[in-house]
Amino acid sequence: MTEAKKDFTVKIIGVGGAGIQAIEQMADTELSTVKFVAINTDCPALDACKIREKIYLGVKRTRGLGIGGDPELARAVAEEDVAAIRAVCCGTELIVIVTGLGGGTGTGVAPVLARVAKEAGAQVLAFVTMPFDCEGSRRQRQARAGLLQLKAEADGVLCLPNQKVLKLIDENTSLVETFRITNDLLAQVVRCILRLLTRPGFININFTDLCAVVQGRQAESSFAMAEAMGENRAREVIEKLFAHPLLDSGRVLSEADTVLVSLIGGTDLTMAEVNRVMEQINRQCEQAHLTMGAAMDESLKQRLAVTIIASQHRGAETGGTSLTASGNGSDETTSYPTAVSGERDGRCRNEPVSRSPSRFTAPAPNLSPEKASEFLSQQNNRSKGRRRSSSRMRQGQLPLEIVSKGRFEKSEPTIHQGEDLDVPTYIRRGVPLN
Repeated sequence: MTEAKKDFTVKIIGVGGAGIQAIEQMADTELSTVKFVAINTDCPALDACKIREKIYLGVKRTRGLGIGGDPELARAVAEEDVAAIRAVCCGTELIVIVTGLGGGTGTGVAPVLARVAKEAGAQVLAFVTMPFDCEGSRRQRQARAGLLQLKAEADGVLCLPNQKVLKLIDENTSLVETFRITNDLLAQVVRCILRLLTRPGFININFTDLCAVVQGRQAESSFAMAEAMGENRAREVIEKLFAHPLLDSGRVLSEADTVLVSLIGGTDLTMAEVNRVMEQINRQCEQAHLTMGAAMDESLKQRLAVTIIASQHRGAETGGTSLTASGNGSDETTSYPTAVSGERDGRCRNEPVSRSPSRFTAPAPNLSPEKASEFLSQQNNRSKGRRRSSSRMRQGQLPLEIVSKGRFEKSEPTIHQGEDLDVPTYIRRGVPLN
């Protein structure tokens, strides 16, 4: 029998322009039963938002005109209005933060929101997007720094690099359609996570199981969802997952340390189908610690939906944000390896590492008298050959005008062992120059 789960009180909070656009799109889906809140420092943009519950930040300091892409200013105005943020979080068991990192409001406010929500007793899960490469290095740096700060405050963070969305579109896809696809991906993963956390299943996955996968300051996580229907749905859903761009065609699974798999199907879901799917996933990530959940949903008639979250936990120095999704308390970098500072152990990556010279001295070869004589004879012949070739190439002095020596004009030449040291060494010794 399925084990009943208690109902979660959930609020999805969009922070900044990107976050609000994403939750507006979510509000039009089956997530409409969840409470949504919009937070922004741009009051005119927030007025135009169709989300009912809103928090205006920075009205006193910036007059509600935004913070100009400055995360530190955004953090400051969030701290000033922390009472309004706390009021929204109180009485809620799960706070889901949705935002885009790299700008000002989302990058600066999201960590403050996560901290205040946890202080209010809520569990905090964040879903964030990272900038496209074309948005510039400044936004990339701000996004990675904001990701690390958010991971330090939230229970779990899943991150979608916008750059990976380019694998899902073609050259004719419009800018509006590209961001719609990004928001759709966020809506899908939020919907899947909430479904596996709140709905009863034959094999349940709870919030602790999820955090065990996505937690860790250096965790680099990826997620993907796939759905298929019909008689061959088990085989088709696996093919879609292993070809999914967000899993790098299965490479992410083979390198993962921990993997969470959620299977949800209709009442016709069979044990053979569950076994077939899990057998293929286990084969792909043999070294990973795997957590599986399975549930039934009457609305998924003849369909099978599979969600995968895979994480690779790197060392503390790697940093990392090339995350497709990332864990609590983070990175960059991002692989992002050394994503935040580009340094390791205080050295620049391109700086040569100095090493002390070796103290090992090779022993002299053990040669017979005949071999030693032959070796010395060969060495003498080589030396003579070098002397002959060097004698042919004599370094001469160019017939240049003599430059006055100034106050040293009347000085006697510096003679040492019969050599005039005022003459350059390469001329005195006949060293040819290339």
